[in-house]
Amino acid sequence: MASDTQQSTPVTASAESLRKLTAPVRYVLWDLDGPICRLFAGHPAGVIARDLVAEIDALGLGGSLTERERAHRDPQAVLLRVSERHPGSDLVGELEEWLTRQELAAVPGARPTPYADPLIRTWTALGAVSAVTTNNSARVAAAYLETRGLTGCFSSLYGRTGDLGLMKPHPHALLRALTVMGADPSQALMIGDSPSDLAAARAAGVPFLGYARSEETAAALVDPDAAEPCVVTDLSDVRAALLARSPFAPPSGSGCPAPEGTS
Repeated sequence: MASDTQQSTPVTASAESLRKLTAPVRYVLWDLDGPICRLFAGHPAGVIARDLVAEIDALGLGGSLTERERAHRDPQAVLLRVSERHPGSDLVGELEEWLTRQELAAVPGARPTPYADPLIRTWTALGAVSAVTTNNSARVAAAYLETRGLTGCFSSLYGRTGDLGLMKPHPHALLRALTVMGADPSQALMIGDSPSDLAAARAAGVPFLGYARSEETAAALVDPDAAEPCVVTDLSDVRAALLARSPFAPPSGSGCPAPEGTS
């Protein structure tokens, strides 16, 4: 048993750590659901996962799932399991499109992550180039960003492809974004909220900043090779680190030119 005086090692980043981490950043790779918004705030992911299992059963693929997988609350994880057991199946393509429609239906009820919008605008105003690298559909990312007036803050959007094996933790989306932006990975930063985001960033050679909604979940996002913790529970801390380099806060609506497109 630990003594009463023993203190656990902090897992969230200090202000100095954030200044060091963000100083070289010229390219920002954002996950969508988590760091940018709560996509399923009004359209629960657990309900979608349950309905997806019903769709899988209706297509005759129910035997692909274990009982534990059938109870999973993450529809992307359910879809990936079926895809792994039926690679290249047209039926899996139908299920992916079904899930995309559910994600699009969730957009009107999505809630912005606190301080995400001003952080995105600030980083853009300071000259950084951003892209979305998500396991959701790129169409969903485009629809959500439009509701927030953030479309022009992102040079490109990378989501699920027809090959579901390329979803994170595979680094495919990150590597595509880096290539299109002509980015040096050492000048990029991935912001994600799951271990699969961390794994994708490590595979792509990109520094990682974890976003956790609570101290309790932050530990799962700590990079074991990082010299200091690179996890935050409040995105305003990241914005403060950026503004520490500039004496003036950019206007809240600045820095978002017309986008080049989505992918």
